[in-house]
Amino acid sequence: MATPALTVSRLEPSAVLELLKPITWFPPMWALACGVVSSGYDGSLERLPLVIVGVLLAGPLVCGTSQAVNDWFDRHVDAINEPNRPIPSGRIPGRLGLVIAIVWSILSLAVSTFLGIWGVIATVVGLALAWAYSMPPVRLKKNGWYGNAAVGACYEGLPWFTGALVMSAALPGHEILAMAALYSIGAHGIMTLNDFKSIEGDIKLGIRSLPVQLGPDRAARLACIVMALPQFVVILLLAHWGHTVSALLVGLVLIAQIALMSVLVRDPRGRAPWYNATGISLYVTGMMIAAIAIRPDIGLHP
Repeated sequence: MATPALTVSRLEPSAVLELLKPITWFPPMWALACGVVSSGYDGSLERLPLVIVGVLLAGPLVCGTSQAVNDWFDRHVDAINEPNRPIPSGRIPGRLGLVIAIVWSILSLAVSTFLGIWGVIATVVGLALAWAYSMPPVRLKKNGWYGNAAVGACYEGLPWFTGALVMSAALPGHEILAMAALYSIGAHGIMTLNDFKSIEGDIKLGIRSLPVQLGPDRAARLACIVMALPQFVVILLLAHWGHTVSALLVGLVLIAQIALMSVLVRDPRGRAPWYNATGISLYVTGMMIAAIAIRPDIGLHP
């Protein structure tokens, strides 16, 4: 006999929103905002529409697409780890999850044309990584080493780079490139912590996330190192470039994170969600401090 979850025949609008996971939109939207700030954007109304389009692309569209794609190809994993998710629960029936992912990809590409050729290129790269991360046979997420790197690039580096590029209409300078790259590397650790919630399903289905490969304790320690080291380099670079106040502020943010990390590593599986709600907030705060510091007009100099 079929279970009630599989007999659902009508689509719930709330299920579509849940599929697109609005809570995940914040990191790329914030990273794009960091790019806009670091470009020297002065808040002029003339270029404000570009900012709005960029934020919509980074969050609800491209990131939303990545979530729909991931949920479709992860439906068997979610049936084990999160059976109440829209697809395994039947609230998004049949192949509708795949249809939503395709439609959202097309919509993202259409909207990206408002940002010019560089916006289109960035969107194509982001969508390509989103599909490659989840879709067989590539399925980058099968291995936490390069899967997490792809997500880190999409969540932090690519939006930062795109925001700066679109607003300045020129290739970003070395300071922006360095900040975008370093915070992308740190995001690899964030994604490792995110994988703690699906260890059981990953083991059963052969997904080699880092918590599966290394075990929870070693994976948590590695995640902390990967998050902390790039920020330490950020501090050194800001100080080297003369942004002394900003370097001190990012240093304080990092010290606070390290204090939280010391709690995390005592109980990685139990504390990972807690750290995602606390330590990551500090991480993104440091991103904006760095973005303000490297603005060409009002950097926080001594």
